[in-house]
Amino acid sequence: YVFGKHPELDLHIIDLDKTLICFDQALQFVRKTAQSRGNILFVGTKRNAQELVKAYATHLDMPYVTSRWLGGMLTNFKTIKKSVDVLKSMEEQHQAQNFTGYTKKERLTFERRLTKLRSNLSGIKYMRALPDAIFVVDVKHEAIAINEANKLGIPVIGVVDTNSSPEGVQYVIPGNDDAVSAIHYYVKNVATIIKIEQDKLKAVDAKEKAAKEAAAPKIVKVKAG
Repeated sequence: YVFGKHPELDLHIIDLDKTLICFDQALQFVRKTAQSRGNILFVGTKRNAQELVKAYATHLDMPYVTSRWLGGMLTNFKTIKKSVDVLKSMEEQHQAQNFTGYTKKERLTFERRLTKLRSNLSGIKYMRALPDAIFVVDVKHEAIAINEANKLGIPVIGVVDTNSSPEGVQYVIPGNDDAVSAIHYYVKNVATIIKIEQDKLKAVDAKEKAAKEAAAPKIVKVKAG
């Protein structure tokens, strides 16, 4: 019902009115997830999406994958966490410049491995557990990620273009997944909803903290007579 084929031209078109309805449903789910302090993993490894996905996810302190999806990133998360631990350890060593006893070749090998780990894992470095949902910019391009999420029962929010199947995507956003302007629109709106709810939660936390501090017994110093 969202996608239709033009009767005279060999192309498919999207009913934007219905796209807005689907997008609103997806955003309502995003809102509920953010309200419950859930983590949404942003996934956009195609070139047109990488910088946008990284920028918005970083701003929200949300995990992201923009370089390449490593097989087992969700279904074999324990092993991935071990690689993340290696990354953190290597970054600490690099920051301290602790390379005593390293040959020039060993130092170069270290640098190359660190660069590769950073490229693949920096976005999930602080993801302590599996995400509560994943947001995928191009469902066809990220088929492996969607398959892993489906196996684990993790809800998928995904942009589905006319050349893709909505199968396995619980919250479908029918639309163009190639144009940078379109990608920006989807990612920005998802990020905006998350940010609004994050700010609300921070305000609630600050209010509760202030109330506890006000209710705490005050210690009064008494000067000796």
